[in-house]
Amino acid sequence: MAKSGVFEGDQSVAVAKATTELKKELQRLVKAIVEDSSSEEETNGFGFIERANQTLQALKELKEGGKQRSSSNIKRINNDNNRNNNNNNESSTSIWGSCPQEFRCPLSKELMRDPVILSTGQTYDRPFIQKWLKAGNRICPRTQQVLSHTILTPNNLVRDMISQWCKNRGVQFPGPLQYADEDGLTEADRDLFLSLLKKMSSTQSEQKEAARTLRSLTKRMPSFRALFGESLEAIPQLLTPLCQSKSQNEIHPDLQEDLITTLLNLSIHDNNKKLVAETPMVVPLLLDALRFGTIETRSNSAATLFTLSALDSNKSLIGKAGALKPLIDLLEEGHPLAMKDVASAIFNLCIIHENKARAVRDGAVRALLNKIKNRVHVDELLAILAMLSSNQKAVEEMGDLGAVSCLLSLIKETNCARNKENCIAVLYTICYYDRTKWKEMREEESSYGTLSQIAQNGTSRAKRKANGILDRLNRAINLTHTA
Repeated sequence: MAKSGVFEGDQSVAVAKATTELKKELQRLVKAIVEDSSSEEETNGFGFIERANQTLQALKELKEGGKQRSSSNIKRINNDNNRNNNNNNESSTSIWGSCPQEFRCPLSKELMRDPVILSTGQTYDRPFIQKWLKAGNRICPRTQQVLSHTILTPNNLVRDMISQWCKNRGVQFPGPLQYADEDGLTEADRDLFLSLLKKMSSTQSEQKEAARTLRSLTKRMPSFRALFGESLEAIPQLLTPLCQSKSQNEIHPDLQEDLITTLLNLSIHDNNKKLVAETPMVVPLLLDALRFGTIETRSNSAATLFTLSALDSNKSLIGKAGALKPLIDLLEEGHPLAMKDVASAIFNLCIIHENKARAVRDGAVRALLNKIKNRVHVDELLAILAMLSSNQKAVEEMGDLGAVSCLLSLIKETNCARNKENCIAVLYTICYYDRTKWKEMREEESSYGTLSQIAQNGTSRAKRKANGILDRLNRAINLTHTA
């Protein structure tokens, strides 16, 4: 027959339930002892400490097999806790409810345990303002001013005032909690983060160890990526080993790879993109890595530029820094490990007009056509070529480099509707700017009907472009006959 109360059903399940309940109660009591015990509570004869001792004894007896006695202890402790909690809550509520408004956090409306100052000069309780910042907010909750930075400075004056206020009323100042925030970070994690950054100014062996650890943490834990956004000094500290090296030969390749990859991990976090790109040494160091690093480092540098370029302001900044030339050079090298990252970075950067001109100037058209002719990453590179076709110099260069025959043959080969569309879009611009290519297009149409097939079966955009080419070619024929 099943027992009533705590131990119901299967005995092992009952023991597990009882153990869990006791552990939870012990955690609550320890927290109460540390934070909220008062002189009145301690003189009750059955205060928090005594109840914690009884809970520990119940746990011990449970493990030793005294299940029945532990069960009765649990019931007795719970009854006493409920009775004492009611008295304690009434006392605590009356004390904390009367605290001055300036001691309350503007976000939580509760007494501040760890007051910190924001860049606007306003004071908040650390866990609540950190949660606000992690949500992507970059304005002061109270003043609505844009934050110049997100560094939090301890407000020792307010903390001392709160401590004195508590002392005057015979209660213990709660103090900061060793809490785990919503991302699972504790103060110990933050201490680890700061110690790893400090090692970046130490010996090379410690730098390598710290860089490897940060690479791993920022890959696995989004919360560690967010930590870099809480201080303007974190990224410069991270990159100290690369900044201090006088030449590329002085940089250990593994250390460089780990640091560049950590930057990649940071840039994935949306709230970090602007901060990372606008940190003065970041883009130059990425370009050095792009030129001189191992292939893994070069690939990860390209990937970092790609993720950072999701912001239009970063596209301009990265383009002005000269990123397109080393990206195009790496594209020409054609290493399989780097191709997708390089193509993605070039595509993203060339979305804005000024970077298209830079890419054309730096040899993008020739590099792209050579790879497309060799059928290397056709999907990605053809999309970039189509984007560059809005630049007149690019179109002239395409005509000179044999783009028409290459694209017409690709239309016949591929089954990909998007690739056909991009091919016909480039041919349309060539047809518009370069009449010398009309003859080649007419001969293709006469022999294979390539353009007509796209006009009938392509995507809506491809149909428009194909019909535009056919109309222009037909008008040219009519004009010739009329003449």
